[in-house]
Amino acid sequence: MATERELAKRIKSIKNISQVTSALAAVSASKATRAQKQVVATRAYAGKAFEILNNLASQPGVGANGHPLLTVRDEIKKTAVILITGDRGLAGSYNSAIVSRTEKFINAVDMPVQIITIGRKGRDLMIRRGYDVIATFDGLPGSPTVLDIMAVANIVTEDYLAGKHDQVFVAFTSFVNLVTRIPTVKQLLPLRPLDFEGMALSEYLSQPDAVGATGRVYTYEPGPEELLNNIVPRFTQLQIYQSVLEALASEHSARMVAMNNATDNAGELVELLTLERNKARQATITSEILDIVGGAEALAN
Repeated sequence: MATERELAKRIKSIKNISQVTSALAAVSASKATRAQKQVVATRAYAGKAFEILNNLASQPGVGANGHPLLTVRDEIKKTAVILITGDRGLAGSYNSAIVSRTEKFINAVDMPVQIITIGRKGRDLMIRRGYDVIATFDGLPGSPTVLDIMAVANIVTEDYLAGKHDQVFVAFTSFVNLVTRIPTVKQLLPLRPLDFEGMALSEYLSQPDAVGATGRVYTYEPGPEELLNNIVPRFTQLQIYQSVLEALASEHSARMVAMNNATDNAGELVELLTLERNKARQATITSEILDIVGGAEALAN
């Protein structure tokens, strides 16, 4: 049994840690609220942009093959996955959950897969486990802009157009609310959704909502093909940017929950250790009283 002094030191140490976790929870709550507003504000824009893209691609003035980033290739041999995790830990199972989901998806693809990571945690885990990591990005600001993910989008689109990849997916944690997050893998390129129904990887792939063309023919100035050449690369950037925002909101909310749980657990542990310290103190006092009584009896005899 630990002594009273040892228990007092442990109690003091745990109280200091609980102050740190409480502060981290408060900071993460503030960041999660701000990130949540940013995610909600961009979702509607991303949905409408996808609708416009589909309408443009279905216009009569567009060529038979369409834009290269929209065209589904006849034979798919090489795949790339953009894995979005955090730069830091202390967020519960946030990083491990999306990495695990990505590993299951890679195993289901059953072809060579190259990884592009956003976040140090994902980079370290994938390299340690022997995956082919071709590019890494970390140190994103707390409130990123499209410019901050431009390098990722450029690498992905250039490699896809060069034929280095036949399909590209993005793995991120979809934000639902402050206590609910869903590890998600979505198709990024080609922008026209592929039909994975009945394939092994469909179990791990989140299918996009059906957003089709309206069937109406509009007059565009300049023409649909010129617009597609400008819009399609930007929409690819928007998809990556939206995924990063979802992941950031999920990370902050996960860290807030984890730090709140750590603070609560620290409080419970302090109570238990305080009880043990009181027992140790009582045992010390009882032992000293017995020594005094025993000495007094010895002197009396």
